[in-house]
Amino acid sequence: MIWLHLLVVLLFIFIGARFGGIGIGLAGAAGILVLAATGVTVTTDDVPWSVVGIIMAVICTVAALQVVGAMDHLVHLTAVLLRNHPNQITYLAPLVTFLMSMMCGTGHTAYSVIPVIVDVAKEHGIRPSRPLSIAVVASQIGVAASPISAAMVALVVALEPLHVGYLQCLAIVIPTTFIGCAVGAVVAARQGKELGDDPVYKDRISKGLVKPSAAADENYSAPKGAIAGLWIFVVALVLAVAYATVSSDELGIWDNPPMGSTAAIMLIMMTAAAVICLVAKKPMGSIPQQDTYRAGMTAAVCIMGLAWLGNTFVNAYSDQISSALSGPLQSQPWLAAVFFYFAAPLMFSHAATTAAFMPLMVKLSLPATALVASYPAVANYYLLPNYPTTIAAMEMDDTGSTRVGKNVFAHPFVLPGTVSIVVCIALGFLLAPIVL
Repeated sequence: MIWLHLLVVLLFIFIGARFGGIGIGLAGAAGILVLAATGVTVTTDDVPWSVVGIIMAVICTVAALQVVGAMDHLVHLTAVLLRNHPNQITYLAPLVTFLMSMMCGTGHTAYSVIPVIVDVAKEHGIRPSRPLSIAVVASQIGVAASPISAAMVALVVALEPLHVGYLQCLAIVIPTTFIGCAVGAVVAARQGKELGDDPVYKDRISKGLVKPSAAADENYSAPKGAIAGLWIFVVALVLAVAYATVSSDELGIWDNPPMGSTAAIMLIMMTAAAVICLVAKKPMGSIPQQDTYRAGMTAAVCIMGLAWLGNTFVNAYSDQISSALSGPLQSQPWLAAVFFYFAAPLMFSHAATTAAFMPLMVKLSLPATALVASYPAVANYYLLPNYPTTIAAMEMDDTGSTRVGKNVFAHPFVLPGTVSIVVCIALGFLLAPIVL
């Protein structure tokens, strides 16, 4: 029955990918029903509730920032930075998207920056696919490094039996992912023809399909409450990390904390959302109306359905899976990174991939150093050009430089993305033994 049920899991993951959006999670739920109907025991214990809760809490705060205009202010600051240093756009654009994703715990923040990257690149004759490709990749890798992302929480929860703590994970993942994205930017800067030599761009110019760049708004002023909202968010982020620090087992500063770090992140973020709206005198009822809120809640449903589907299958056949995979993975622990690399595009979620498969790797007795080092591979959303931020970059680049070629893997995100993750993982295998 294991092969039949594996086929069911893969089939419904594929169906969900075809549906897109919230359909990914709903297809996962339908797959669970089929597993239950064919003899698999289903329980709500397989739902990654902590992961779902983190997403809901954090996305409320990000949406509150959008309500008070703080996200628009960040985009303005990004535009100023890129326009002041246009020749460095391929290096600065991924820096911005990485930091925004790491701070906010979601890659959806990249949507608002993509048009700015395209405009600045066109203004200065730079091939937009170069900064766009690595900026999109960095926005996803930044989620893996975020102290408040659901994926990081899923990693920490999975590694608890190995006595690996939150701070140790951050100490390894943040520097390795940052350096990995920097190396990916070097690769992206040398990718493709110069814009003026691209035949597709020339054709689109001749047909009048390339719009002129939007002029910078010289009369911009920050919306009321935007700057205060950003400071409240930063303070909340620092408080969440500080609580995790003083309550961690690694440091032993607080022996009996009243709650775990996951609960603290949820409560601090939700409270911050309320305070941001109160200070800016904006209605909290506006939070669910924001694009970021809808995208975040969609992600929560997707993770709930997909991770539940994966956990149900893995827990039902844990012995068989362990016997099949333990040999090769234990002899070559780096294969865990390969597993995550190819699982991520199917799962459409850092958190779902981590929540579904990291506990399995722990059960296979893989060393903690290998698991933490391999973890950034869950950010591989660029392999197939079907993730929303990837699609947005291709659609917003009216020069035609950011496009899919003769096959589904022939697009500008693959090379810088793969190099970035390979560097992250290689550095992780060097740093993890020192930290853990």
